[in-house]
Amino acid sequence: MHRLVVVAMLAASAAGAAAGEPAATPAPREAPAYVIGLGDVLRIVVWREPELSLDVTVRPDGMITVPLLGDVTAIGRAPGQLAASLTAELGRLIENPRVTVSVTQAVSARVYVLGQMLRPGEFPLSGRLTVLKALALAGGFKEFAKPESIVVVREDQTVIPFNYKRVTEGKDVSQNILLAAGDTVVVP
Repeated sequence: MHRLVVVAMLAASAAGAAAGEPAATPAPREAPAYVIGLGDVLRIVVWREPELSLDVTVRPDGMITVPLLGDVTAIGRAPGQLAASLTAELGRLIENPRVTVSVTQAVSARVYVLGQMLRPGEFPLSGRLTVLKALALAGGFKEFAKPESIVVVREDQTVIPFNYKRVTEGKDVSQNILLAAGDTVVVP
């Protein structure tokens, strides 16, 4: 059923384009779920079990140490996935554990801005960082930059186009997506 709707929408868009109508603006893309990385500081809370609740730092081997469980792999998992795993493991030892995991310091979360920028480099992903904000952190464009041809490359190799001129003119602000850890903004 879902595939049928997508095909119908594509056909309608193509028919509109053939009739000279402007193409519909795609819906804004959301940043993928945060993935725990090296050096991140996590707060683990086990409801009604204060001796099991703690703040831990993800070690260089990707592990954290949890009372009663020992070393647990944290790297590469979303906080919710880690909480579910800890709940299952602790469930063998205590009755009905309720575990929450939050990232209190996202040390590993970085984005990169490369190319024709005054200060290209690596920047911490703090808060809701959009493409425009990342470009501002990189100090603005060099003289021969092509701001209409910027792309965001995600860690899964997804390439998302970004036309600075269209966004700043208010013509397609949906391109100003939230960046995710590991995203690279390339300015030719």
